[in-house]
Amino acid sequence: MSTQALYPADMEPDELARATAAAMYENDACSRALGLEIVEVRAGYARLRMPVRDDFLNGHQICHGGLIFTLADSSFAFACNSRNVNTVASGCSIEFLRPVHGGDVLTAEAVEQTLNGRTGIYDIRVTNRADETVAMFRGKSAQIKGSVIPLAPASTKPEEPD
Repeated sequence: MSTQALYPADMEPDELARATAAAMYENDACSRALGLEIVEVRAGYARLRMPVRDDFLNGHQICHGGLIFTLADSSFAFACNSRNVNTVASGCSIEFLRPVHGGDVLTAEAVEQTLNGRTGIYDIRVTNRADETVAMFRGKSAQIKGSVIPLAPASTKPEEPD
């Protein structure tokens, strides 16, 4: 018999974060298509990795900034949804600090700085294989209605007696 909790109310915070991330990733065609890998997820935290493919390079033969942004944004999304409350970005900014070359592997680490009511602030550090910071991203989140995974089993109508 499995000891894994089936519903969010029965899960520890980090277990809930991992379950939420798994459900989100399954529905996230963009992250999967870009080869993003979830390395670690905890409550208010996510670390993702992305290999820099040749088709990610721009006309200067460095990684397109939009793809670095996407990695950081996805890490932000997994961190701010880790408590199983549907959460979206309400604003963000990024600073590109050094070029990234093909064949490198980028890691984005999202850390919740504050969660106050329905609003959160997250800082995401993007590093290369040499652990050099290549970009810094700050995201502001807003919780909306709903949850990523169901809070309880779907209600079923009791069977009618014969």
